[in-house]
Amino acid sequence: MVKIGIIGTGMLGEAVGLHLLDSGYSVSVYNRTKSKTKNLEEKGADVAELPSVVAESSDLIITCVKDADAVKQVLFGQGGVVSGKHDDMTVADMSTINPNAAKEISKKLHDEGIKSIEIPVMGGPNVAINGKLVLMASGDKESFERFSKVFNTIANKTFFLGESGSAHSIKLAMNLQISLLALSLSEGIMLTKKAGFDPEIFLEILNSTYFSTGMSQNKAYKMIKDEYQPTFTLKNMKKDLDTIIASAKDFDAKLPIAERANEIYKQALDAGFGEIDYTGILAYIKKLSETKNL
Repeated sequence: MVKIGIIGTGMLGEAVGLHLLDSGYSVSVYNRTKSKTKNLEEKGADVAELPSVVAESSDLIITCVKDADAVKQVLFGQGGVVSGKHDDMTVADMSTINPNAAKEISKKLHDEGIKSIEIPVMGGPNVAINGKLVLMASGDKESFERFSKVFNTIANKTFFLGESGSAHSIKLAMNLQISLLALSLSEGIMLTKKAGFDPEIFLEILNSTYFSTGMSQNKAYKMIKDEYQPTFTLKNMKKDLDTIIASAKDFDAKLPIAERANEIYKQALDAGFGEIDYTGILAYIKKLSETKNL
């Protein structure tokens, strides 16, 4: 069976790793903060001291870290994956990064004789733990086909999108939708409450229409109860919006709503809402309404 390495065991990386272990795969892991590997170790994963050690024992290495700089560090930095490279090893990046950075990383890996693929996903740890992510892949098609069984274990739907960078382009477009949906729902809830209605009525009517979404059917009911246990933090959503804006400039695309949304998420982050779920943008909007009424 394929030996899998996971570098980056935050909420998503941990959930993917736990599901792979439950599915019978041999998994080795590395995280800069070693305490974040505890649950995986207890489930049977081998914990490595360096990314290079993960590489030495893995056929497929999945990186799931903060940003492009972090990806480059764990791959090419001291003690990185490249230091432990071997024949027939493949790197699959699950991080959310700029498509141009993905192309640069892919080329650098190719120059090192390492095959690579990008596999960003849609869905949080709550669905990753059951293998119900949606996976978008780009890069080396041969690698995608070779490890298709692994990818179909991680996700219940997979898409191969073509050359390197393609998957990250679609991933950013998807995360843009999520950021704007959270804002739109938050303002709808706030408007309903200020008008003197129970926001649950707003959600019931919304979910009876064409405009219903998975967010309005699920997370919105936690939002109206001020429940913001993070599956994806507001801080990370702000980071992704920064990447979206930078990528849009690379592609000469004007995204005025995304730019305004980025400003609002920055204000929420600066106000101390960064560690809660991204849907906690409602808590920031509520604070604005309360402040105005003081």
